[in-house]
Amino acid sequence: MLPSERNDLNESDAPAPTSRRVPTLVVAYDDPTAREGHRDLAVEMPVNLVYGSVPYAVMMTTPSDLVDFAYGFSLTEGIVESVDEIRSVRVEDGDGGLRLVVDLAPGRLREHLARKRAISGRTGCGVCGIDDLAALPKAEPRAHAVQAVGIESIQRALLGMGDAQLLNHTTRAVHAAAWADRDGNLLALREDVGRHNGLDKLIGALMRERTDPREGFVVITSRCSFEMVEKAATFGAAILVAISAPTSLAIDRARLHDMTLCAIARSDTLTVFTGRERLLLAAER
Repeated sequence: MLPSERNDLNESDAPAPTSRRVPTLVVAYDDPTAREGHRDLAVEMPVNLVYGSVPYAVMMTTPSDLVDFAYGFSLTEGIVESVDEIRSVRVEDGDGGLRLVVDLAPGRLREHLARKRAISGRTGCGVCGIDDLAALPKAEPRAHAVQAVGIESIQRALLGMGDAQLLNHTTRAVHAAAWADRDGNLLALREDVGRHNGLDKLIGALMRERTDPREGFVVITSRCSFEMVEKAATFGAAILVAISAPTSLAIDRARLHDMTLCAIARSDTLTVFTGRERLLLAAER
């Protein structure tokens, strides 16, 4: 059924914009000039699902069709078995996000509250185990004493990623996270079906080698949502390069942590969203 045909929606079903326009700087590796512009990013927002008055889970979503999301999540998580067991869904503003307050039929609510919550870690979920908005991850802001990196170093790292992704060559089904030194040489790379897992593996390897986070930058093959920025910031990295686009919250967190965030990184250009001061263009070398 098309949205225009539905008659059961209200204003609370779309409480926030689903995209946000941000300023960008598009840089070509072989061109000394940069092109200013704008790009529309998908909005990423934490949504806390609450049953009765008890928080259950925080999910990162685009804030549209949230009532639909509450129904579908409730069914697929096994909280309800049919639509009749949900009496109503209310969308509320929360501290740093939104709350979906789901009113269950009395019998179903009692069964839900009696059951111990257990959401297994998913390959696509970055906040598994969190049941309240206040517990959303946030790294401690760090002062980054990092020398500027030439964009040709980023290009070198990107070009080296293909040959280094051995598992992806075989499966075409995994993400990679890599660490490059300031010259763009890849020093470590880890792969996983989950983009968050791949970055965690990389950070773990760098920790074990006692790698100085000021001496290089992180490259990820996935889109860049907020938790990828948070993980890189927790490690202490000041520069994060993503092959796909970032979300709105990723931009906000990169600014909060004073990080340089480059995304939509290709073999010929990359787009700078935050931290332009840490990049040296061809004309600035």
